[in-house]
Amino acid sequence: MATAEHVLSLGFSPCPNDTFIFHALVTGTIDTAPLSFAPPVLEDVETLNRWVLAGRFDVSKVSMHALGYLLDNYVLLNAGAALGRGCGPLLVAARPLSSSDLHDLRVAIPGQYTTAAMLLRLYASRLGATVAMPFHRIMDAVTSGEVDAGVIIHEGRFTYQRHGLQCIQDLGAWWEEETGHPIPLGGIVARRSLGTEVLCQVEDAIRASVRAAVAMPAASRAYVKCHAQELEDEVVAAHIKLYVNHFSEDLGPSGQAAITEFLNRGHAAGLFAAPTSAGVFLTSGL
Repeated sequence: MATAEHVLSLGFSPCPNDTFIFHALVTGTIDTAPLSFAPPVLEDVETLNRWVLAGRFDVSKVSMHALGYLLDNYVLLNAGAALGRGCGPLLVAARPLSSSDLHDLRVAIPGQYTTAAMLLRLYASRLGATVAMPFHRIMDAVTSGEVDAGVIIHEGRFTYQRHGLQCIQDLGAWWEEETGHPIPLGGIVARRSLGTEVLCQVEDAIRASVRAAVAMPAASRAYVKCHAQELEDEVVAAHIKLYVNHFSEDLGPSGQAAITEFLNRGHAAGLFAAPTSAGVFLTSGL
């Protein structure tokens, strides 16, 4: 249980959707009282996944794949998530390939616990060697021949054609066709031991930050850009438009159903245990 003196540790990625969502919270644009947050730690999502698995943060962004390993100690908040349609990871290569080719090939993934890695496993049951590397290296690794194919995320879906690559499979589209659900990419987890009252306050603060970002998009522009200096303005805008939507404010029944389906399929594939009896989502009765 958090006390009035407890300062909550916070982690999220430097990707435009996360910095857009959290700007108001971390800059004091919204009042988070009685909560107090430490200066945030910004790292790529796979680093966050591993640090949360080690129990480092009170509150953090994680991949939905990583969520399957975290539920004994963390709960998923209903605000701040990245879900949607037409926004999933892409399997790309420098030459035409089919899913049956993948069992003989080296495929780059943006981290062991990323949603991209799990989607690839669900899509291609017979998979050759996977090579984990930072997401920003994957396109160059495919182009150079270091790997035969790669699963790209974030802004890569807007820029892969500039690298001479072709999309072998939109894994998000495959998921949507397979299940009918939007693709659950990532979400915000918080330590269960904080207790229901504090957890609900954290969720409310993140929801308020999302609403402030959407209401005043220009206010976060400099903050977003300083963490995404390599990105062009139009790519940043497209990134935010794609990954920040009504699910970011509240998962709702359809968002929760998509995540439940995702976790159930991961369990069926032998990736992690069935969801804990403690539940996946924050409720007032936690």
